[in-house]
Amino acid sequence: MKATWEKIEKNVAVLDIEVEEEKVASALDQAFKKISKKVLVPGFRKGKVPRQIFEAKFGVESLYQEALDIILPEAYMSAVQETGIQPVDRPEVDVEQFGKGQTLKFKAKVTVRPEVELGEYKGLELEQASVEVTAEEVNAELEKLQQRHAELVPVEEGAAQNGDVVVIDFEGFVDGEAFEGGKSERYSLELGSGSFIPGFEDQLVGMSKEEEKDITVTFPEDYHAEQLKGKEAVFKVKLHDIKRKNLPELDDEFAKDVSEFETLDEFKADLEKNLKERKENEAKRKRENDAVEKAAANAQVEIPAVMIDDETEQMVREFENRLRMQGMNPQMYYQFSGQTQEDLKAQMRSDAEKRVRNSLVLDAIAKAEGISASEEEINAELEDLSKMYNRPVEEIRAIFAGNGNMNSLVQDIVVRKTIAFLVDNSKTA
Repeated sequence: MKATWEKIEKNVAVLDIEVEEEKVASALDQAFKKISKKVLVPGFRKGKVPRQIFEAKFGVESLYQEALDIILPEAYMSAVQETGIQPVDRPEVDVEQFGKGQTLKFKAKVTVRPEVELGEYKGLELEQASVEVTAEEVNAELEKLQQRHAELVPVEEGAAQNGDVVVIDFEGFVDGEAFEGGKSERYSLELGSGSFIPGFEDQLVGMSKEEEKDITVTFPEDYHAEQLKGKEAVFKVKLHDIKRKNLPELDDEFAKDVSEFETLDEFKADLEKNLKERKENEAKRKRENDAVEKAAANAQVEIPAVMIDDETEQMVREFENRLRMQGMNPQMYYQFSGQTQEDLKAQMRSDAEKRVRNSLVLDAIAKAEGISASEEEINAELEDLSKMYNRPVEEIRAIFAGNGNMNSLVQDIVVRKTIAFLVDNSKTA
């Protein structure tokens, strides 16, 4: 087989491919075996008609499409490997010559991975966020735990206050008509949580047990349900119960109840340590993200639309899979949010473009700096996965090799090393 290529546009190449006559003959043989099993010729059982009689009756041309379906994919992939181009989309194929006793000649026009013109990526100025932990931050964590472990005590007399949990029935009306999703019974709501429409919770403050009240609110202009955006609504509310939080004392007993420590001081020291680790990790991720963003901003690359389309599709699949893991059907989500999948794609497109740009730039930097994954690093990655999933390392290796994901694992290592290279060669702003 012979294959040559030329770039006809910035990210478009055309392959010229010629396949030898012997492979054409072999593809025609395979096509005949397949098609002859499906046709009826008087005097012969299915699949037993001689080739000469078949061609005389149906013509050798009747084998051409099946033969092309057999030979074209293999020839195209071989040409891609031979020429070293990196397609990012399906090719447009134009067959110029094909027939019995001939070579196959065809052109394949394809969008290819774009070239990246790197800008400055060493010596990038990156901010270093503070990782110091203040006493106020430790106390705030303690207060969160205190709230979480509060006991809810029924309030028999008096009015509801901010911070109370109330149990209510409600039904909402717009222009006098009840709307879908606007009704619930025995609903528990923490006042001041901001989980309802703005203004709703405020108007529950001051209500007493078994009191009924009409509450008027206006749906925000950016509300998820299209038919309710900006609309004024009246909710008929009945308050059944009021429960007030009884906060535990912040003392050694509290520390024993919520942690493995014997004293509050020990627990606070551990909270401070964990907060510092969290801040350090957040600061590290921010420096890494900033390094990638700045290196990508300094580079020049014209991204084919198909790459952004593919990345957008991938992001939508990831989003829908997360919904399923949370027990929500994606169609239910779209119905509830008033969005369509196309709306979601439009929202994700700019992030998809950024992800593609960052990936292309990191790949170009890795090549420029000769960054690769060593056998030791690959083995260490497989060992980590082995421990994570509690499976033998050779089984993990076989799974990755079997499903063709070993290159993805290698690429992940290279990306991490490249990002570390950018940070290591940066300076603090």
